[in-house]
Amino acid sequence: MNNNKTHYRKVFKSDHLGQADLEDLIEQGSNMVFTIDRVEQRFNERVAGKKINCNVAYFKENIKPLVLNATNSKVLRSFNGGSPFIEDWSNTIVELYIDRNVKMKGEMVGGVRINKRQPREQKEVMCENHPHWEMGIQKVRTEGWTIEMVREHYKITEEDYGKLCG
Repeated sequence: MNNNKTHYRKVFKSDHLGQADLEDLIEQGSNMVFTIDRVEQRFNERVAGKKINCNVAYFKENIKPLVLNATNSKVLRSFNGGSPFIEDWSNTIVELYIDRNVKMKGEMVGGVRINKRQPREQKEVMCENHPHWEMGIQKVRTEGWTIEMVREHYKITEEDYGKLCG
């Protein structure tokens, strides 16, 4: 995508993770593997301009929460021993992707899906409250570690890497 142009979807701000957000993450070279912190039932949640009742997954990483549709909920259930209880879905590692074949009201709109194959290993998230944060600062500032070198050991956002650099 051309960085000198503005994507039309930038104007449609949403509090929830959507296709445009994943496209941005992919452009930034982010890994699409995330860890669910918790899932909450939300009542009268504003989604796409409408108030709905839904389950929302919140992530340990610094990304927007994901409204869980039936398809993604079934995948999460399968990752957690078949448990239908959202409280059992905390700490679940997922890989997100864009499914361009998602339909809404008969029209192809695309959407965020959870990969049916659960990632096997997940790197720890390096952030300010991680026990190795100070060591990370030292590695970056005195030993010249690049973001790629940090990502060999940890999952880290561009923002948190900037904090490590000081």
